[in-house]
Amino acid sequence: MDMKLEVVVLPVTDVDRTKHFYQTLGWREDADLVFGASRVVQLTPPGSRTSVHFGTGITDAAPGSVRGTYLVVDDIEAARAELTGHGVDVSGVFHRDDSGAFAPGAHPDRGTYASFATFSDPDGNTWLLQEITRRLPGRVTGVTYDSTQRLEQALRDAAAAHGEHEEETGQHDENWPAWYARYMARHQDA
Repeated sequence: MDMKLEVVVLPVTDVDRTKHFYQTLGWREDADLVFGASRVVQLTPPGSRTSVHFGTGITDAAPGSVRGTYLVVDDIEAARAELTGHGVDVSGVFHRDDSGAFAPGAHPDRGTYASFATFSDPDGNTWLLQEITRRLPGRVTGVTYDSTQRLEQALRDAAAAHGEHEEETGQHDENWPAWYARYMARHQDA
């Protein structure tokens, strides 16, 4: 049975202040609902399938107690610059050096999963930005494209690779849709 992480609950003190903060970052408002004495706001980061909930009457956790929730980005420097441009206090970029200690700056070879930055919301719930440029094998379970341009490019890349495949085999591949699907899944985050 598939189980997908849908929502992370953030404990906050001021719902409207928190809502404004995340909307300033470009997070999409999915809901702002009132059920008697409870209020639930749901926002989703750009490109994410997982959302956040915050509000009143939905958690007894202390405001600001959520720590180190990961936000994955393609380019750590660009993500940091964008957040800073929205007025967010973002840490400098850092990485783990060869000894495992944290060191300033992006990872020297910009290795995937290796560069980080942090920021907090107004209550102190903390977020860890992590640069992922290529997923580890087996980490892609579904194929998604966050824009029509990326999907178009993926189709063009698959078509070119499939042409080479047919040239190598010397025959037309009747099962080209399955070949495209496997190719696009393998190369999604390449």
